[in-house]
Amino acid sequence: MLELSTLLIVCAVLTISSLAVFWSKALRVPHTVLLVAFGVLIGLLSTSETFSFLTSFHLTPEVLFFIFLPALIFESAYNISIRKLASDSAIISLFAVVSLLVSTVAIGYGLSFLLSLIGIEVPLSITLLFGALISATDPVAVLALFKEYGAPRRLSLIFEGESLFNDATSVALFLILLEVVLHGFNGSQTLLEGSILFSFMIASGVLFGVLCGVVFAKCIEYTRANEFASITLTVVLAYATFLGSEFISHHIEIGGYDLAISSIIATTIASIVMGNYGRPKIHPRAEEFVDKLWGQLAFMANSVIFIMVGILFTNIPLGEADIIFPIVISVFVVAFARALSIYPVTYIFNLFSDTSKRIPRSWQHLLSWGSLRGALAVTLVLLIPPDITIPGWALDIAPRDFILTLTIGCIFFTIFVKATTIQALMRTLKLDRMTELEKIEYQEACALTHREVAVRLKVFFERGYITEHAYTTLLHEHEAEYKKACSILQESHTETRDYVVQVLRMYAIGIEKKALKELYHYGEINETVYKRILGKLTVQLEEIEKGNLDLPTIIDGRDIFDRTLARIGALLRPLSASQKAVEQYAYYRAQSIISRKVLKELNKIHPEEAHSIFSKESLLHVIDLYTEFRSGSQAKMEESIAAYPDLTEKIGTLFASHGITKVEERVLNSLYSRELITPKLYVTLKEKFHVE
Repeated sequence: MLELSTLLIVCAVLTISSLAVFWSKALRVPHTVLLVAFGVLIGLLSTSETFSFLTSFHLTPEVLFFIFLPALIFESAYNISIRKLASDSAIISLFAVVSLLVSTVAIGYGLSFLLSLIGIEVPLSITLLFGALISATDPVAVLALFKEYGAPRRLSLIFEGESLFNDATSVALFLILLEVVLHGFNGSQTLLEGSILFSFMIASGVLFGVLCGVVFAKCIEYTRANEFASITLTVVLAYATFLGSEFISHHIEIGGYDLAISSIIATTIASIVMGNYGRPKIHPRAEEFVDKLWGQLAFMANSVIFIMVGILFTNIPLGEADIIFPIVISVFVVAFARALSIYPVTYIFNLFSDTSKRIPRSWQHLLSWGSLRGALAVTLVLLIPPDITIPGWALDIAPRDFILTLTIGCIFFTIFVKATTIQALMRTLKLDRMTELEKIEYQEACALTHREVAVRLKVFFERGYITEHAYTTLLHEHEAEYKKACSILQESHTETRDYVVQVLRMYAIGIEKKALKELYHYGEINETVYKRILGKLTVQLEEIEKGNLDLPTIIDGRDIFDRTLARIGALLRPLSASQKAVEQYAYYRAQSIISRKVLKELNKIHPEEAHSIFSKESLLHVIDLYTEFRSGSQAKMEESIAAYPDLTEKIGTLFASHGITKVEERVLNSLYSRELITPKLYVTLKEKFHVE
């Protein structure tokens, strides 16, 4: 039964977590470290009579597993690029499956052997169970640190992909081992059945996740006009996929066997499908809110879980020597097993990989040391029945409490030792250093910022907003910083011209993406054209970041979901020749428009900026390039019209109507924001003009 005191404590926990964001910056410690520390404090306070009400704060396994876990999975998987994930799918799969199995076996046998040396006999089944649940890494805590300390993006993606998928393989393996613990081990038969069940859970999870992701993406496409419906459907997707997988696994049988589906794999895949295939179907007004909503839900879930970890730590009987030694041993065994699961697997991977795909030794060190543990490990421990009985168990502490004690000890080590030393390790390995491209971007950003501030200061002074003393003082400071940044850039222009061109090309693609999104929002291009151009721009951006500037004008970079569904759609609903002509014309028209937008922005760059910041030669080079792009697109438009002259009037009317819709929406929004029309009239007029 939910008590009022519990709700109040949850509110207090979330308040502390929110404030801890700022305290962690002031203290220069990771946010998760501070949360666990507060959990310890709450746990210690609850032992006194005055604060005994704090003991009402506890989470059931059901709340952790069915409420918090889907939110954490969806938030992590939704923003993963399937294209980038696919490019490193081999190493991610090895880490998520092979490394997990290696770690589990190493922990199981190593811990059982070392504990027996100090006279503590623990059945192998229990240590293997512990190995399965503790081998899963926590993506949220690690990636937050990687982002803050500037880890390479590819390394962050590999770690994120591994963390997401080894969560799923860890749960599947844990559930199989738990069944063995509960019902006994029958030799080769158990191994065979376990292997088949493990493989089936993963495969069925992928299929069910794809199905759910596609179905809900279509539902969102249908409800696109209402952003609240779209947002709600993303929430339903996460929980319906997770809960649906669990329901099927426990209530549907085939041939006397449960139809087991990995709920975590299913939710992960469904989230990836939604984030890549379904995201363009979400209304632009809702897209940003969806990101913030899931970020908020994940923040709240992690806040509660990490504080609970601290509370659970206070329940460990640290005064007993027969508990201290197993905790210390387990910490070292888990750290060794992680290293054993990274270095040999990566070595084998590098032997059969291209040079560009190999994992550097410095990355291996960070992958090994930066493996934090968190929410999933605690959740899985609490899924173990509290009254579980193990033949030959001789310890005073119950088996579940023993595993929970080791788990909390290992989490504490990763949080208070590993998390606090990751920055130092990255600095030692030189992984936090800026690339040459980033150095140019940094100085250009500084120069542009200081110049804009100087311009705005002049406006503020002329309007009387600031005093002359404040104006001259601040202007001197920012002009000095501006000149300093320009001086550094000018010295590097000769040696790093390609980097300057890279930055300008990346800036131009950013303008193209923004303009493209606006065209899609106002219906001037359909989803197929939008994804086709967006895929091209995405691939171009990736290649430019690698330093490859000699790109073809047209690159189709659609992901696997789009390619597959496009082929199915072409078979079910083939386009007529006239429809293909209109779509082709819309494609080149959009290319022409976004190229014109880039040229407009580049030509607005102040001559001083062109010379001092970007290098005039580099700027003219990119302007010429986009002038060529625009001319080429316009030529293709004329070819489309020439091939289908009867479509001229139809195309003109179509795009004129879309342009009118854009004007109508802007006028209505302007009238409403200035309160020239009431909310009632705003809704009525939107319906009249068919404005979304």
